[in-house]
Amino acid sequence: MKGKIIAMVIVGVALLVGAGVYYAQVYAYYQPVPADDPRAEMRLAPLGGGTPERIPVEDFRGIDADSSPLRFRACFMLPISLATLTETFVIAEGVEPLIAPGWFDCFDAAEIGKALEGGEAVAFIGEKNIEYGIDRIVAVFRDGRAFAWNRINSCGEVVFEGKPAPAGCPPAPN
Repeated sequence: MKGKIIAMVIVGVALLVGAGVYYAQVYAYYQPVPADDPRAEMRLAPLGGGTPERIPVEDFRGIDADSSPLRFRACFMLPISLATLTETFVIAEGVEPLIAPGWFDCFDAAEIGKALEGGEAVAFIGEKNIEYGIDRIVAVFRDGRAFAWNRINSCGEVVFEGKPAPAGCPPAPN
């Protein structure tokens, strides 16, 4: 009889810990990003190099978390045609959107990824090294819907593994 009670206590504690971990990953650290927040300003890297240029954004919705720069997600509208964007800004090749929490329903990574593969949307380099080793990616659909997320770049992949920064990368932070 004591063994059953101990087993039930262990299972109960495991369920509580599991629920706590789930809540922490999906809800606890995320905060909305207001439209007037500097993180809501979208920029794109111009062809030929130079400082990323601010682009006009409408109907911005975003989330972010202090726990990781990879938790940034945003949905918005761009009043600029996709043709103009492709002639002006750097296209990002081979990008995959990161999954957003289910409750942030405007950002569907599967739909965005499928649209990028099928040519219904184009991804652009927003800002390189928005934080060390992290690039912002902006995907734009033909109808003006746009989505942004952060990804680890090639410099970040190496440095975050504890290795020295490769040639061509900015110096790693301490």
